[in-house]
Amino acid sequence: MGLFKKNPFGHILWIKRFLIRFLGVLSHRRFRGFNELQIEGSEILRNLPEQGVLFISNHQTYFADVVSMFHVFNAALSGRQDSIKNVGYLWNPKLNIYYVAAKETMTSGFLPKVFAYVGAITVERTWRAKGEEVNRSVNPDDTKNIGIALNDGWVITFPQGTTKPFKPIRKGTAHIIKQYNLLLFLL
Repeated sequence: MGLFKKNPFGHILWIKRFLIRFLGVLSHRRFRGFNELQIEGSEILRNLPEQGVLFISNHQTYFADVVSMFHVFNAALSGRQDSIKNVGYLWNPKLNIYYVAAKETMTSGFLPKVFAYVGAITVERTWRAKGEEVNRSVNPDDTKNIGIALNDGWVITFPQGTTKPFKPIRKGTAHIIKQYNLLLFLL
């Protein structure tokens, strides 16, 4: 039934569409007025396959980065040329864009849970938990979930995480690249 169609993670698509539209309208001014985005290469995004694309960021992650990428990707896919002018592109957003995020962060409050519904692939950090340094092995379900997302659409990852700037890229991203036949983009 179309009303209750879900993505591979069990999220109802009409709710996800509503949240993308709502959050997009709320955040649009931040990227069009306060901090004007400089966008190049929209035509490249339009020519990408529907699935199996991994975007690798070269900096730390913040919620604003993922939100801006949702704006840019959807604007480009709706035909905008290097612009997010006029939020009409959010009327029919791409619903299979995902991003890798720490489970600890995405379950920490109401707003992070809303952001998680929009497209988070939550992973348990192997090096840090609740502000403390830890050393645990990778949860194989985390890698499997990233693979599920790649088979469904596009995935954004921030290999540096949020700990400190200029940290080395973690090995997990290299394992994902090796395990799946991907089209890669460095941001």
